[in-house]
Amino acid sequence: MAIPNRNEVPKELTWDLTRIFKTDQEWEQALQEVKAEVAALPDLEANFTNSGTALYEGLTQILAVQRKLEKVYVYASMSSDVDTSDSHYLGYTAKAQGLAAQFEAASSFMNPKILSLSEAEIAAFKEAEPRLKEYAHLLDVITSKRPHTLSAEAEKLVADAGDALSVSANTFGVLTNSDMEYGYVQDEDGEMVQLSDGLYSILIQSQNRAVRKNAFDVMYAAYGQFGNSLASTLSGTVKAHNYQARVHKYASAREAALAANGIPTVVYDTLIKEVNSHLDLLHRYVALRKKILGLKDLQMWDMYVPLTGEPALSYNFEEAKAEAKKALAPLGEDYLKHVDHIFNDRVIDVVENKNKRTGAYSGGSYDTDPYELLNWEDTLDSLYTLVHETGHSMHSWYTRHNQPYVYGDYPIFVAEIASTTNENILTEYFLNKVTDPKTRAFLLNHFLDSFKGTLFRQTQFAEFEQFIHEADANGEALTAQALDEFYGDLNQRYYGDSVEPGGDIAKEWSRIPHFYYDFYVYQYATGFAAATALANKVVNGTPEDVEAYLTYLKSGSSDNAVEIMKRAGVDMTKPDYLEDAFAIFEKRLNEFESLLGKF
Repeated sequence: MAIPNRNEVPKELTWDLTRIFKTDQEWEQALQEVKAEVAALPDLEANFTNSGTALYEGLTQILAVQRKLEKVYVYASMSSDVDTSDSHYLGYTAKAQGLAAQFEAASSFMNPKILSLSEAEIAAFKEAEPRLKEYAHLLDVITSKRPHTLSAEAEKLVADAGDALSVSANTFGVLTNSDMEYGYVQDEDGEMVQLSDGLYSILIQSQNRAVRKNAFDVMYAAYGQFGNSLASTLSGTVKAHNYQARVHKYASAREAALAANGIPTVVYDTLIKEVNSHLDLLHRYVALRKKILGLKDLQMWDMYVPLTGEPALSYNFEEAKAEAKKALAPLGEDYLKHVDHIFNDRVIDVVENKNKRTGAYSGGSYDTDPYELLNWEDTLDSLYTLVHETGHSMHSWYTRHNQPYVYGDYPIFVAEIASTTNENILTEYFLNKVTDPKTRAFLLNHFLDSFKGTLFRQTQFAEFEQFIHEADANGEALTAQALDEFYGDLNQRYYGDSVEPGGDIAKEWSRIPHFYYDFYVYQYATGFAAATALANKVVNGTPEDVEAYLTYLKSGSSDNAVEIMKRAGVDMTKPDYLEDAFAIFEKRLNEFESLLGKF
């Protein structure tokens, strides 16, 4: 079936952005108003910290401008996303991005001026101006950085070095996205085609082992040619991270990166310790993969081929909405009422059209609906995507309707928990109703593969990231050989004796962009584990468990992320939530093993 043009998509399957701005002219007027308000912000600096009232009013004005700017920005970007060839909305997006940069510059005095105040002065301001209570947590977050904040002159010098310190990461991006070319491979039809990252992700799942081996070999041959260069770019980025941590008086780059989100390092340590103590479960699953595939020599290029085939489950969008609401019913009537609005009141842009942005997301701003972009196909995967993005949207809805604007968003540390919890609730729903062995096997395998690829694999990445930063801090050279040796050994430890040792998987470090993100990947693992445990509580626990979960959704950024998750029933400084997740993995692995030979 041909992909429609944008104007051929039924109106009811598009999102209604007129609820943000009725017309483009209204948007343009708002843009000019925000531009004038941004231009006025530097005038606040002189008196910003003269009194508690001046501080309150200054913060209120800055946040009000930011709030209007976000609404202007999302209208432009979302209008462009549904047709990226439309130069009119590309122009709107460019204008909004430029205005956002102006806002950042115009309000950049805020944190330094607050940090110029002593704790005693801030306390006196709070007593004199009771309205500052609204910003108490914001002020705490800013002032918590005081021991790690340099003088204004020194901070400017460090900031000015930002471009130079990011050269290595930028070089990695240019090299891998533009300059590096992959060789040719045979696809499933026997045609010779040039490999790309997108094609690799398809061919590595091929039922034809020769196809996936060839794709693996060609991919790593390309990266192998640039091994020394890529070791240099990664080393340069690690040195930049360690330098920033050192000058800001942190014990390590890891501590600095986690402190930016208020996360104690014990969360990271607990994750790595618990995953390592449960690697026997991953080894069992890998051994089972070897058995199902009937291989004498399981290789890393065999790790992604599907084990069970496609299930006898498919849904059009209407059917998927009905199924999703049944699955999410344990979250209560209020939750479902808002899901119904998202599903049926043009909050979702559903189908693919020409030049529409690929993938899926949940977006919007504090003053808009939590819009969702999809590219629907009548598959089980699309149903999972729908409940995933609706998890984000409901997190946004509850946060925006229960927190003031200043706390009306949520930190990245907790962002994926709501969406992945919904996915796990959907899995629980299916496993409670599906009896067909082949379909159950598919659902179990879907969960087990997600667990393997997120909790185990991202923790493996987190271990590697910690190693490279500590090695550099200790004066060790991050050569391609050293990186290959450590990564190869680490990969073997994670996947176990069922996988043949050695080979080009040792070079995998060279193609992972997340290693340039400064201790980011661990959050995928902690989030997945927390979501697994929370979904079990929602479906199989008490009404109090459901209420605790909804409290988390309503909390936004009103407290530190770890404290918010504690109130949801998950203490991420302790191993319990990880042990709960591993218990669910083991239970489902046991059932998957028992189904062998029945489908």
